[in-house]
Amino acid sequence: MLKLTPDNWETDFGQLEKVLQKKKPDRPVLFEFIINGNVMNKAVPEFSHPHEWVSWVVRLANGMKNLGYDYACTMSSNLSFPTGNKARENSISLNDGAVITDRESFSRYEWPDPSTLDYAWLGEVGKHLPEKMKLIVSGPCGVLENVIALCGYENLCMMIYDDPELVGDIFEAVGSRLVEYYRRSVRYDVVGAIVANDDWGFNKQTMLAPDDMRKYVFPWHKQIVQDAHDNGCYTILHSCGNYDAILDDVIEDMKFDGRHSYEDNITPVEQAYEDYNRRIAVMGGLDVDFMSRSTPQEIFERAKAMIKRTEERGGYALGTGNSVPDYISDENYFAMLKAAWSDTLK
Repeated sequence: MLKLTPDNWETDFGQLEKVLQKKKPDRPVLFEFIINGNVMNKAVPEFSHPHEWVSWVVRLANGMKNLGYDYACTMSSNLSFPTGNKARENSISLNDGAVITDRESFSRYEWPDPSTLDYAWLGEVGKHLPEKMKLIVSGPCGVLENVIALCGYENLCMMIYDDPELVGDIFEAVGSRLVEYYRRSVRYDVVGAIVANDDWGFNKQTMLAPDDMRKYVFPWHKQIVQDAHDNGCYTILHSCGNYDAILDDVIEDMKFDGRHSYEDNITPVEQAYEDYNRRIAVMGGLDVDFMSRSTPQEIFERAKAMIKRTEERGGYALGTGNSVPDYISDENYFAMLKAAWSDTLK
């Protein structure tokens, strides 16, 4: 079993809370949304429980502890919005697999009921987590991503002009179910935060016009955030793409506590932190391309510099810009982690 953290490194969700409060934590804090299975399988210990989800999440949590994280990220139920078959190669099409193209196909679609799904296992899993660790609950993708998957991106763009009433109904069907999913999740004490994972932009602009995002997408996220805050949970937006035109919405209207997903060719994390650290917590940010192409020493030095930049002002958690895919070598990934506890190792 892989264990990288030094013996005096203690798991403590309270340190991540300080980051999300835009305060200075007592030590560097790590954050990732997704870590590839090759790494996790090396880090997770054995654990068995009659409930399959409890078994997996407890193993995941202990694996995250071994890597230096203060939480484990998981879905809370098997909610999904089935689509047609998508061809998967090195990438996928945003138009492939659409199943809702008009009012008739919308009416035929078998919408899932999140109220019938099992969330009770969250109460059991809390009994087996490492001390001071909590869960972060993610979704089955977000409001916009699911609508695009159901309708196809180009078809959705045309539908906004041809049949805006139908578009509103589709967003309500998806958004209301995601609101209910998160609302049921945050009732459990073991849940310390939620991730709203919903890609909103391309490199230069949002996927829909900002006013359309405000009309169709943001109200559902605002409700998700409010429900989480009402239950004492923090909220993190994981969203790829250019956010310049909508960051005020993210912070002032929807009121997310932290934002994740940064790319050097859009906004390097160093710039993002300088621009917005007093307003929203900056999570992760070391560009995935940089993480995959650089040497371990280069990664260590940039990670260490980011820790130095943020250590007195707070509101930052070290991690990649998006995720840890399998094409980032273990050596490169571990170089970033070691930057977090290098002072502890002295």
